[in-house]
Amino acid sequence: MQLIEAPKQEETRKYGMLIGGEWVEPLSGKTFESSNPFTGKAWATISEAEAEDVNRAVKAARHAFDEGPWGRMTGTERARLLRRLAELIGENADNLALVESTDNGKLLREMGGQLKGLPEWYYYFAGAADKIHGDTIPSDKPNFFVYTRKEPVGVVGAITPWNSPLLLLSFKLPAALAAGCTFVVKPAEHTSASTLEFGKLFEEAGFPPGVFNVVTGYGAGAGAALTAHPGVDKVAFTGSTETGKLVMKSAADHLAKVSLELGGKSPNIVFEDADVEAASNGVISGIFAATGQTCIAGSRLLVHKKSHDEIVERLSDRASTIKLGDPLADDTEMGPSAFREQMDKVLNYIDTAQGEGAELVSGGNRPDTEGLKEGFFVEPTILTGVDNDMRIAREEVFGPVLSVIPVESEEEIIRLANDTEFGLAAGIWTKDIQRAHRVAHAIRAGTIWINAYRTLSFNTPFGGYKSSGLGRENGLDSINEFCETKSVWVELSGSTRDPFTMG
Repeated sequence: MQLIEAPKQEETRKYGMLIGGEWVEPLSGKTFESSNPFTGKAWATISEAEAEDVNRAVKAARHAFDEGPWGRMTGTERARLLRRLAELIGENADNLALVESTDNGKLLREMGGQLKGLPEWYYYFAGAADKIHGDTIPSDKPNFFVYTRKEPVGVVGAITPWNSPLLLLSFKLPAALAAGCTFVVKPAEHTSASTLEFGKLFEEAGFPPGVFNVVTGYGAGAGAALTAHPGVDKVAFTGSTETGKLVMKSAADHLAKVSLELGGKSPNIVFEDADVEAASNGVISGIFAATGQTCIAGSRLLVHKKSHDEIVERLSDRASTIKLGDPLADDTEMGPSAFREQMDKVLNYIDTAQGEGAELVSGGNRPDTEGLKEGFFVEPTILTGVDNDMRIAREEVFGPVLSVIPVESEEEIIRLANDTEFGLAAGIWTKDIQRAHRVAHAIRAGTIWINAYRTLSFNTPFGGYKSSGLGRENGLDSINEFCETKSVWVELSGSTRDPFTMG
């Protein structure tokens, strides 16, 4: 059954919110517009939730968890619903991808690939739903039988970003549902439409009302109300490090569990013995794919001085031929920034880097050609002569900007790779497999690719060190992020003991 319709040209859609299984308007009646980054024009009207709307959603999730049928379902029953949801995602993948691309400006071919692969996240965690169990613990006290139970943490409040809304939602949601939690998500205000379209699938899949809820709005209103709500037992956030710190402080006021997937300034490392063609292609993928709007972007190129000039020349030649254009067109290779403020931020970083002494080798501007000047485009940009102490090397730009840093030794590479507040990812390009493992072990980051870049999976843990976050998403370990462990002691002898001593 095709539930989701693709957006039509010049169409303006109006979206409500999903609360307790019903599509509702915000109590205030407020709305805001979402712009198509390619045209710069509004294409959707989104509801602006405030604290009272968030309270409605959390109450609906709490009711579904405590009193509705969801809380009494077995893992096998939850798995059946997750499998049905996966089927519906697959049936609607093309149109979901079109909505997402229209909203955030990413290439339709990338969004199409993400959405067609997305059902696997739900199949994977469906397979785990009836295998979540505790342990029998050998007691040091012969008159006790001791075991543990894994129980759902309760209501999850999630905040998701604008760069890959449904993929990054699915880094959290299927694991939470497999564990038996209920869910309230606030997507980024710039890209709420695909999450709202996704919400239409839950009733068709057979989920009870209130298990999955969507509230939309701004961080200061809906987002802050969700993270601070005392009825939220776990907060799951993906976004910037600075916002993540605020989220953690807010959740701490009511001691909610927290997982954070935050920023990165990931090094892409090219040793002198690397396959130059493969490494250059990997560097292009790491920074210019997705317009650099990804937390794992390989934004710092640490390249050995022996290979520096050849690599930079290859990268510059390729960057100059990257085709910018309509994200929905098959031949487009790079789309616009997701919104105007992000474009302005990226351009400002480029200007600042040149002011600090970096040399502009390629790009650096907003294109003024017909068909591009209306959108939020930034040219693929390469900066050389970058020192690791410059702002462009320290701060997350979240755009198509590569900082090239020349290096001379393995020791210097490791030092510079770790000389950052972040620790999300890194790439290593070398034919020396021993060195590859040495460097992979030495770099403090959650994901390391060797002779590859920008690959993720539902079954492999993902997360960061240091300011790149807390906890892990994906893989079986992620289910523990949504569980509590309960210890149960059973007295076996039936005898009465001294009540004033510990048993």
